[in-house]
Amino acid sequence: MKKFISAKDESIRLFKNPILEYFSHIHPLTPLVVYLPVVIISLYFGIQGKLIHFIILTFLAGIFIWTLLEYIIHRFIFHYHPKSEWGKRISFLMHGVHHGYPMDRTRLVMPLPVSIPLAIIFYFLFKLIFGEYYLNYYAGLVFGYLCYDYIHYATHHFPMKKGVGKFLKVYHLKHHFRNENKSFGVSSPLWDYVFRTTPDE
Repeated sequence: MKKFISAKDESIRLFKNPILEYFSHIHPLTPLVVYLPVVIISLYFGIQGKLIHFIILTFLAGIFIWTLLEYIIHRFIFHYHPKSEWGKRISFLMHGVHHGYPMDRTRLVMPLPVSIPLAIIFYFLFKLIFGEYYLNYYAGLVFGYLCYDYIHYATHHFPMKKGVGKFLKVYHLKHHFRNENKSFGVSSPLWDYVFRTTPDE
């Protein structure tokens, strides 16, 4: 049976509990308000006494790491196909609802109850792995995440009729409306090329 996909800007209720339902929605500007200060503060403390070229390289490396994480999370977690009914329910809450209602403006960026725990985990993981430069890597990671969130939002709600914007919009909408097992990169197609999941022409 063909999956239901709404092409309208509409939503669906996920939880009977009004508190849970409230936190399943998020205003598109919320990640910017929460995480841009994280990027700025991390860079401020990360650059103290460091050489500028190492600051730039580690920041860019953080963005690069994000592109791989974005691909892994989207392909192997969001598009995991569980067998149990409970697993299917969790899968729908995490990402299936977005494929059913891809134009829902309040479920296009990651809700804070999901993004904040992940941000904390990666903060301590980067501190463990990257030593004295961890804040620069972390700032790049969080900046890459913000780029992902807003590129994703734009591909669904902005015209993006020229250049890179048009390419990313078409690329992502192929994932939604042509083949959901291809085009897992949203902010960059890089890892789709590496792992051969680019869409068929």
